[in-house]
Amino acid sequence: MAQFDLPLHQLQTYLPARTEPSDFDAFWADTLAEARQFPLHPTFEPVDAGLTLLDTFDVTFNGFGGQPIKGWFLVPKNATEPLPCVVEYIGYGGGRGHVAEWLFWPNAGYAHFVMDTRGQGSSWRPGDTPDPEPDGSNPHYPGFMTRGILRPETYYYRRVFTDAVRAVEAARTHPLVDASRIILNGGSQGGGITLAVAGLVPDLFAALPDVPFLCHYRVATEIVDTHPYGEITHYCKTHRDKIETVFQTLSYFDGVNFSARANAPALFSVGLMDDICPPRTVYAAFNHYTGPKQIRVWAYNNHEGGQNFQTMEKIAFLKGLK
Repeated sequence: MAQFDLPLHQLQTYLPARTEPSDFDAFWADTLAEARQFPLHPTFEPVDAGLTLLDTFDVTFNGFGGQPIKGWFLVPKNATEPLPCVVEYIGYGGGRGHVAEWLFWPNAGYAHFVMDTRGQGSSWRPGDTPDPEPDGSNPHYPGFMTRGILRPETYYYRRVFTDAVRAVEAARTHPLVDASRIILNGGSQGGGITLAVAGLVPDLFAALPDVPFLCHYRVATEIVDTHPYGEITHYCKTHRDKIETVFQTLSYFDGVNFSARANAPALFSVGLMDDICPPRTVYAAFNHYTGPKQIRVWAYNNHEGGQNFQTMEKIAFLKGLK
């Protein structure tokens, strides 16, 4: 895939008008207040994963609707003082997998809290958290992008974003976590969830959204035909009379709108050949992001972005915040 979007100098100044419902803040305040009526009840059960340098835990906490969400928690062996904690969100279709897949951050000296994504974990990494759908879920295109999409109250990502905020709250309860140094991390869908939480939680240490998904939805569906945005395209192609309803719902879940509320120092990344999360959608979120921000540009990369090159950029970025 060659570079297909706007040239870089135009991307750097791309600041589209935000489509935002008037009750955006009230919707999310009410959603989180409703979730907090249920006890968080975080549990950290030790797991013998055969790792001699790390302590590992099987996590459960209550997310949206008081429903149990799984995760992993890893810390350097025999840590005694609270550590900065990376809260990790996973890419589309993947679950928490095996604890041995999450070794980088604890080996770099961080606590690492990995949130399983409800209903996902059967496309490329297994997951362990079901998604009990609420009443009124509409017929949807296979996948998650159009599940419950006719109302913001029933949309799938209302539950996921709420889980993600509660994951931060659960991580903060552990005695080896420095609650003042919570770092959000994730790529693609995980990057989009990172932006949502950055806009909903005001006191984070940093946010690290890689090639973020779930941003600038309507433009994404107009300039690429790849999945997962293609799920929305297919739904609108079939449900011709529901198009405006669809994008009205999605405006409550747009990373561009969350970015406009975020204040944590952020390091973004973008692949200029990315036809999954096109550069214009990433820059729409980046340019609207209100906290201190930087972006790493991977000119010849698709949706894989910078991979380990970006990981090392994250380490340097976080060291610069200390």
